[in-house]
Amino acid sequence: MTAASSLPVLYSFRRCPYAIRARLALAHAGLPCELREINLRNKPHALLDVSPKGTVPVLVLQDGQVIEQSLDVMLHALRSNDPDGWLQPTQGSLEDMQVLIERNDGFFKQALDRCKYPERHSAEAVNQAQADALTWLADLNDQLEETGYLFGLHPSLADMALRPFVRQYARIDEAQWNEQPWPHLQDWLQRWIDSALFAEIMETYPGWVPGTTGPTFVSKSIESL
Repeated sequence: MTAASSLPVLYSFRRCPYAIRARLALAHAGLPCELREINLRNKPHALLDVSPKGTVPVLVLQDGQVIEQSLDVMLHALRSNDPDGWLQPTQGSLEDMQVLIERNDGFFKQALDRCKYPERHSAEAVNQAQADALTWLADLNDQLEETGYLFGLHPSLADMALRPFVRQYARIDEAQWNEQPWPHLQDWLQRWIDSALFAEIMETYPGWVPGTTGPTFVSKSIESL
């Protein structure tokens, strides 16, 4: 990003669950940015210059500060503007939500990857991953039973941070997903997928061409999810 840039720059990849949750928080907070949709197999030098790890999302602020982790992007956005109180759940605390998110990003993400790409792992590892994923998702269904959200009566950071990963699991085998005895989890996911905000954050953008300005990414919808 150059000194002349008027907006933060978000390096993103449409289908990546980490990038999805970053876009979700930025959109809900109403923070516009320049979106640079990248090809993960041909990462631009501009991305690697600001973030050598080369993964998305990466948010570069106007002052040059680089935010390299999706949860940090979410927290930055919501600490700037949190219209529905996603950081203030009606049950539990921000720290409680962060514990669940960390477990999602570690335990469940490993199981998810092995379920999604079984050919890359041993049969034993895949079987264990499938069992771990089922246990995790059943526990989430139980947590959602009382109020429909993970931490109380309203959507929270945890709901938004976990939904992209549950969606990814559901897409592995949609028929199997629909047959599972998880009505609260299935409804929780579907409400989000059916929302106008989800449609906005999943809009398809052309790949960013270095040396050009990417499209402005900003939400037009503020709604309960």
